[in-house]
Amino acid sequence: MKEYAQYMTLMLSMVIAWSCTEELDPVISSDPAAPVLMSPQSGTSVILTAEDELEELVFEYEQADYGFSAATTYMVQMDFVGNDFSEPSDVISSTSNKAMISYADFNQKLLAKGLVPMEEMMVEMRIKATINENVADEFSETITMSVTPYEVALEYPRIYIPGDYQGWNPANENTIIYSVKSDNVYEGFIHVLGGSGEFKVNEMPNWDVNYGDDGADGTLDAGGANLKATGIGTFKLTVDLNAKTYTLGAPLYWGIIGDATAGGWDSSTPLEFNADENILMLTTDLTVGAMKFRANDAWDNNYGDDEVDGVLEAGGSDIAISEAGNYTITMDFKVPGKVSYTLVKN
Repeated sequence: MKEYAQYMTLMLSMVIAWSCTEELDPVISSDPAAPVLMSPQSGTSVILTAEDELEELVFEYEQADYGFSAATTYMVQMDFVGNDFSEPSDVISSTSNKAMISYADFNQKLLAKGLVPMEEMMVEMRIKATINENVADEFSETITMSVTPYEVALEYPRIYIPGDYQGWNPANENTIIYSVKSDNVYEGFIHVLGGSGEFKVNEMPNWDVNYGDDGADGTLDAGGANLKATGIGTFKLTVDLNAKTYTLGAPLYWGIIGDATAGGWDSSTPLEFNADENILMLTTDLTVGAMKFRANDAWDNNYGDDEVDGVLEAGGSDIAISEAGNYTITMDFKVPGKVSYTLVKN
């Protein structure tokens, strides 16, 4: 009887413990309360100046309520008035009820969005609350602000692309790609003209946070196996750090062609790779005539210079060579959205 009583006591304790455990499991509300943006108020006007670049714009909001204490990330988002946040720009994130950004950094966000320096523009702001990918985001009501950015060089967000092609140096400022929309999607080019073709994606000019691809499936894995460009040439690289994915375009092997070059208009003279500067280049003799840049010994991808300004356009005009001699030629893909070149007579 005593043993029976002990057994029943043990079973009752287990049931109580199980019940308590069940009661402690978090249950997400079927109707979560969205964050409420308190400050700045709708109609606020902000005129940014270089003199006040260290001042901070403060966003304060009531936190979202999911029915339990949730680890929530809050993102201040911005878009043009009337755009219904179809293309929101992330401004600043926080895990508390307040997010702060300096005037200098906010100015960069405005310029990256396409606002014109010294011109007033109306934008909409909101707060996005995120728990994880399995729970729908919650959004505050939007407010409207008048903002005026100042003129300064635009600094795009960047990531670093060390690899065999450049000596595995994450601190090389020439081998970086940019997010021109400041949306955590980065695009640029890598040149693989020999070696293993292996590389990685680093968030900073060091190895602290780097990505590879363990399954060779286009998905980025923290600290994963080296990525690999297969083939020889210049590859367009797109990295989406939101989705943790990447894509590599088909390789384009660039050269020069034209009656000013050794091969005339019949065959291309291949460019070489300068790993330190991350440019394509060639030192060669040119005669009076014209030349262009083209890829893969075909005309599907060719560049000329319509404005004679050192910036190449796809299918652009022939580049005139007015004086025969020995030239150093460069082709540079580093600047976002622009391919430039130089012709220097030695």
